[in-house]
Order: sequence, then structure tokens, then C-alpha cells
Amino acid sequence: MTADSADSPDPRRLPGKVYDAQLVRRLWAYVRPYRLLVAASLALLVGTSAAALGMTWLVKTGIDEFVRPGDFDGFAALVQGFCALALVEVVGRALQTWTIDKAGQNALLDLRLDVFRHLQRLSSSFYDRTPIGRLVGRVTTDVEALQELFSSGVVTILGDFVHLAATVAILFAMSWKLTLAVLLVVPVLLALTLAIRIRVRAAYAAMITYRSRLNAYLHEHVAGMPVVQMFVREPAARAGFAGINRGMRDAQLRTVRLESVFSALTEMLGNFTIALILWFGGRQVLGAGEPLGGLAAGLTLGALYAFIDYMGKFFAPLNDLSLKYTVMQNAMSAAERIFHLMDRDEVTREPQEPARVPRTRGAIEFRSVTFGYDPSEPVLRDVSFAVAPGERVAIVGATGGGKSTLLKLLTRLYDVQSGSIELDGVDIRRYALKDLRSRVGIVPQDVFLFGGDVLANIRLGHPEITDTEARAAADRLHLDQVVARFPRGYREPVRERGANLSSGERQLVAFARVLAVAPRVLALDEATSNVDTRTEHLLQGAVHELMRGRTALIIAHRLSTIRDVERILVVHKGRLVEEGTHDELLARRGVYRRLYELQYQDQEDRAQASAQAGPEA
Repeated sequence: MTADSADSPDPRRLPGKVYDAQLVRRLWAYVRPYRLLVAASLALLVGTSAAALGMTWLVKTGIDEFVRPGDFDGFAALVQGFCALALVEVVGRALQTWTIDKAGQNALLDLRLDVFRHLQRLSSSFYDRTPIGRLVGRVTTDVEALQELFSSGVVTILGDFVHLAATVAILFAMSWKLTLAVLLVVPVLLALTLAIRIRVRAAYAAMITYRSRLNAYLHEHVAGMPVVQMFVREPAARAGFAGINRGMRDAQLRTVRLESVFSALTEMLGNFTIALILWFGGRQVLGAGEPLGGLAAGLTLGALYAFIDYMGKFFAPLNDLSLKYTVMQNAMSAAERIFHLMDRDEVTREPQEPARVPRTRGAIEFRSVTFGYDPSEPVLRDVSFAVAPGERVAIVGATGGGKSTLLKLLTRLYDVQSGSIELDGVDIRRYALKDLRSRVGIVPQDVFLFGGDVLANIRLGHPEITDTEARAAADRLHLDQVVARFPRGYREPVRERGANLSSGERQLVAFARVLAVAPRVLALDEATSNVDTRTEHLLQGAVHELMRGRTALIIAHRLSTIRDVERILVVHKGRLVEEGTHDELLARRGVYRRLYELQYQDQEDRAQASAQAGPEA
């Protein structure tokens, strides 16, 4: 099962259990550090429920002992007690909400950090198959579902059960016969709840599916909006989005419709119960006899009021419990998806005992390396070559031949399937990942810039690099000429994906990143292919500055980047077929000669023509 399918809800599957012990145990690990807050919240909830029940009892006492007899001696004390309980309830509920929300938000903070930390550990192959929008949904939408669980879930459910038990006990104490009679409605309510919740689960399953598709579709099309606009795909994109959007709306409306029907029926059953109490209890209070075997025998006016009020307090949490059924179900489904992601074991393994290599010389050796993104279809086959410390080696070949894959394997973005890669005589799998990647500096073809200013993108999270050092590295590459047009210079905020910088300027920032870290091994992945005329001369100077004194592997796109290298490797259909200098390879009349004639000769002819036209002009 791929990551894509594994994390995608199946529209034919209903959401998971309302309670899953294994998921709850894993969630509890995040709540445990804040268990005192949870315990305090539960205690406050029980206290507020007791205060609410006590207020009703005080009203009953006031009616029976003061209002009906017309004797108000001591009535003020009862009113004061009522006000005190009301104050306790208000303050208690405020504190209860604050404590449980604080515990929940802290637990979710830790969970989000763990999910993000795990996302950082997952291998590149995982991201090749998994839509980014779906992963964003795990950290946002699914965690929000857990937030609802903490704010109105477990603690409130426990409090509701305590409240129900206390209410039933009081009702039985006042009239056990009448209580049994009115509780006959409860089985009807439970059957109704079960019937409707099954349908709600199906509607919610569809909503989950559409929400996941909506996130993935939206992320893909917003990121690719320039392509959508260039190919006039706006109507088709809108139609696709509208279809998913309508599906999500319809699923949500089905859920709302069922919930509203259930709420109305529950309200009707509650009102029917009150009508029963008024009929039987009211006749007893009015002295009209004891209908149905004395169901309300001995019931006073205050007790009748209390019975009606307590039954309202009984049905309110009962209705809340049915609603929390959905909350719990949503939370369990969200937790299942989150932990399913966190259980994915597609991580790049760290060595148990990392190799200690104090100094990097820059010797690289590929030994019979075979690799494929799909193991059944190798991209590289039995590739072997060595690069001496300080040597500059270019890698050329047709598109799709496996050139970029060599650099990804060198930094363990992927691991070889067979063979080995050594850096300074040590298998790269024996290096700690941080240690390996700090020794090899890669300048990719497509540069990604993050939020922040230009200087922050050069430092890129390396606190050991001072602003002065970062500026010095950038100045050596003449990036100061680029930022001179910005009002804030190196402190100019970078727009999303570097929109306020040209492709060549973004490449200069990538060069400065590597130069600031100063690795001994340099890997350029066609790093000068996206070059605008204005920055071309800056980039050529930057390349030579970067390669000075370093071992360099250069995936060549432009002829100018390989003229000064000591050796050229030719990769064809995943195999290393030729190696030598430019002149040697041309003389062999092999794959390199054909590539040169097809691609590089045309560039050289244009360059020569331009050089000849210059003096004449």
C-alpha cells in the first residue's frame, strides 16, 4: 500500500470506533504531563453540577416551606444560599473550561511538534507518493478534531455521567414510581440515537473523503496557478474544485439534517416527559387523586417543580452525550489517521554508532551502485567511479539518465539498493545524517526560498553562522549587487517562493547558502540552467568561487560549466558508459560526442557568432 492510499479515507469505510483503547492510550501519553489540570477540570465539573442540582433543591424547599405556607421567616438565608451556589456554578464553569482547554492545547502543541518532527524524518520516497495537502490536513484539520475532544470530550462525558447518576438518585428519592414511569422514554431515545448515529457515521465518512480531496486539490492548484493560467485551465480547474466542493457540502448537509432531526425528536421526547410529570404529578398536587396506582403519591408543589427541572437536567446531558458520540468518533478517526502517519517507518536510518571522521578530505567513491525509485525499475545500474579530493568532475547525459539521482544518493535523500557510496573511505551510511549533509553542499536546479529576509535564507537555520559571515559569503558571490536594488538590502523580505527574485538571483542565494556553510564537497545539480542574462556573469563567477579548493560534482547543462573540470563522466540509461576529458571523449566518437553535437555545438556556435559580432558592432 502506498502512502497515498494508506492515508486516504475510503469512502466505503465508516469512521472508526467511538472508543479505541489503543488510540486513547497513545493520546493519554500527550495528556499525562497535564493530568493535574485534567483532574482539576473534572473536579470543577462535578462541583458545578452539584451546585446546579443544589439550586433546584433550594427552590423546591423555598416553595414548600416558605412560599406555599406564606411564612418567609428564614427565606432570606435560603436566597443567599441560592446566590452563593449560582456564583459557585459560574466561577466553577469558567475555571473548568480554562483548565481543560489549557491541558488540551498544551497536549495538542506537543502532538503537532511530534507530527512535524516525524515529517522531517520521513524519506524523500514517501513525499514522492504522498500529496502535500493531505499531510497538511493531518497537522491542521485532524488535530482540530482532537481539540474538540479535549474541550468537550472525555472530561465532559465523565461529568455528564456523574450528573446523570446524581439526578436519577434525587428523582428516585422524591418518587421512585414516577421516576420509573418517565424513564420508560429513555429506551426509545437510545434506539433513536443508535438508528440516526449509524446514518451520521456514513455521512461523516463521505465528508472526510471530500475534505481530504479538497485539501489535496487546493494545494496542488494554488501551487501550480501560473501553469493553470498559462494554459487557460481556469474553467476546468474551477469545475473540478466545484465538484469536490459540492460533494463536501452535500455530505455536510446530510450530517446537519440528521443531527437536526435527532435534536428535534429528542426535544419532543423531553417535552413529552414533562407533560407526563405535569399530568400525574399535577393531579396529585391539586388533590385530584392518585392515578395509575399512586405514581406521584406524596408529591408537593415544590417537588413537582423540582421533578420537572431535574428531568430537564437529565435530558440535557443525555442529549449532549449523543452529540459527543460524534465528537468521540471524529476524534478517534482523526487520531487513527495521525498515528497511522506517525507509524510510517519510511525514514532514513541513522547508524547506531556513527563514524567519527574529524576532517573531511573530499574523496568520493561509488561502488557498484544500483538504485531505482521503483525497485523493480532501476534508474542506476552498477555505477562505479571515484573522485579524488579537490577534483572537479562533471556528469553529463540525456535527461532521465540518472544524473540527479547520483547527488540525491550522495546525501542519503535516498539509500542505494545495492553497492555502496564512500566519503573519505567511510560508507556514507555510517555517518550521522547531520554530519554527512554538513560535509556535502548541494545547489539544486530548483531553488526553494523560505519566508523571512534574504539574509535568513542564506543562513537557513544555522545559528553558528553570524550575520557578518553570511554577508561576507554573499558578497564574495556578488549578491550585494542584487540586493542593492532593495530598500532594505539583505533584510528585504522574500516573497512566497522567492517571487521578488529572478531565477538567477535565487540561484545566487543558493550558492551563498553553501559558501556560508563551507563544506568540503560541492554538488551542483544543473545549478546554472535557470539563468537570466543579467545575472549570468555573476553566476559563472559564483561557480568558480564555490569550486575553489573543493571536491566538486557538477551535473552539467551548460558547456561553460565543464570546460574547467578535470574529468567528465557520461551517464547513459543508468550506466556509466564513458569518462575522460572533454577532448578525449570527443575523440572517442561515442555517447559524449553525440551529446556534444546535439546540444553543446549549437551553444558554442552561438557564442562564437556573438563574440565575432561584438567587435564589428
